[in-house]
Amino acid sequence: MVFSAPVRLWLLPNATLLAALALWGIVRYPHLPARIPQHIGSDGVDAWTDRSIGSAFALVFVYVGVTVLLTATAELTLRVTPQAELPEEAAPFGNGLVRASLNRPRTRASALRTARAVLVLNACTGVSLLIGSGVLWRSTADPEVPGWMFPAMLLPLLAGTALTVLAAVRDQRTPVS
Repeated sequence: MVFSAPVRLWLLPNATLLAALALWGIVRYPHLPARIPQHIGSDGVDAWTDRSIGSAFALVFVYVGVTVLLTATAELTLRVTPQAELPEEAAPFGNGLVRASLNRPRTRASALRTARAVLVLNACTGVSLLIGSGVLWRSTADPEVPGWMFPAMLLPLLAGTALTVLAAVRDQRTPVS
């Protein structure tokens, strides 16, 4: 298998969200009007485009790309040698400065926390795009957008970002053995 067990397990919610988003789009596509929203601004829909696979499934394609990128990031985080496991002779210019400047997890446990946080951020991105798809895939060409939509899309992204930053801060506070 390409991915390690922790990534496969934490990738499941992302795969489920992606499948749900794609399935919902497939079901909604035949019922979409000829013109669908292309951009949603603060005053509602401010740009329209003709319905096509590319325009209707743009958010699905974005989520696929984000999922690939963040899954690769999580997997690479788990594969890098943590600072605690670096040999002493790996720092030719003095151990303190070089070890402190390395951008890698301090321990295996902190690498796992960081990888999980990145995959949770990806799931939060999926939830946000799912909310946005609700406006994109409406049956009517209505330029009005509910006032709650922007905060509802932003909240999952902020929560996922906060968890990722928290994991990074906790990693920096973890002593290297």
